[in-house]
This record gives sequence, C-alpha cells and structure tokens, in this order.
Amino acid sequence: MKLKTALFDFDGVVVDTEPIYDIFWNEAGKRYGLGIDNFASVIKGTTLPYIMDKYFSDRSEEFRRQVIKESTEYESTMPLPAMPGSMEFLHLLKEKGVKIGLVTSSDDTKIERAFKLHQLDNIFDTVVTADRITKGKPDPMCYLLAANDLGVSPADCLVFEDSFAGIQAGTAAGMRVIGLSTTNPEESLKDKVYQVIPNFEKITFKDYLKW
Repeated sequence: MKLKTALFDFDGVVVDTEPIYDIFWNEAGKRYGLGIDNFASVIKGTTLPYIMDKYFSDRSEEFRRQVIKESTEYESTMPLPAMPGSMEFLHLLKEKGVKIGLVTSSDDTKIERAFKLHQLDNIFDTVVTADRITKGKPDPMCYLLAANDLGVSPADCLVFEDSFAGIQAGTAAGMRVIGLSTTNPEESLKDKVYQVIPNFEKITFKDYLKW
C-alpha cells in the first residue's frame, strides 16, 4: 500500500501558538489604529509581507519598518508550546516511513528556533517557509512546492491545517485536507475539509491510513 505524504502547517497545528499570536496582533491592530475588530483572526495563516501589503500599504516606510520590527522581536522570544500529541504523531509517521513536509507562513528564523526547542532537525523531508515563496496562503504555491520537493503528486498528499487561508491553499493544490479545530470551531471547518480533528492526541496510524 502506498503511503500518502503528510504536509503540516506549523502554527496552530504542530505548535499551539495561535492564542499567543492573537494577543499580540489584536493589541497591535488597536495600537496601529486599523479599526478592524479581532484583527488577529482576519490575518490567520498569512505571511508578514501579505499583512504589510494589505493593511499597511498606505503607511510610511518608517511606520511599516516599525511594525515589522515589533512583530519580529515578539516572534523571537514568544513561547512555542507543542500542540497536544503533535510531536508523538510526527515521530510515529517517521517510524512508519511516511514522507513528511512542513509548510508554513512563518520565516526561517522562527522555524530554526522551533526546531532547536523541539529537536525536530531530522523529522521533515522538506521545509517550505515564507522565505521560499512569492505568493502566500491561500495561494497553493507553498503546498505545490513541497510536493515538488518530494517528487510526489498533489493527489498523494495529506495536509494538516487550522486556518481558512491554509485550508484553501491545500485544497487549491489538489490535496486532501484534515482540519484542526485549534483556531476555528469545528462547525466552521466541517464543509471545507475531509475530516476535522481537535489535535493529534488520540490519532493513530490506523486513522492516517484511513485518510
């Protein structure tokens, strides 16, 4: 039996950082006078360059630099707690010979720090960060790039995602998406993904084979 390749988003999937991000971006949205309610939920799963283009294009270069600096500084020290069961699940797939990729809107610096913290250096067969793409999620570019790296067809890939932008990207790439209800409620994901799971805590290899 041919094993599908597993492609994981990072924030809200491998690590439980979304609530930590929410605090920063909601507060920042107010501070920058954007006038957007719950700004953090509006930008879920998107890259920093995208956020800059879409919401700060009318601000001065100096102001934009300040926003990038604050966000980067916050990221360099923020905690990166593992999602329940995620590390065990990654190791389980690795043991069973599944090819694994990480596909994230975060940049190299943050991912390098996370790999050190969680000893993930030899787990992923490919890593696609914001630094490797020109179009961020919901564009499928990042997922297609990961499939291309591993020499597999998109139809043979399983994507694990939590944000609407990420789910859209995986779907547009022609991949089967498993949604994690870590960021958005199960109800809002059900019609957009193959199956919704709360996290990886009770997920077995049998579940993976079913998908």
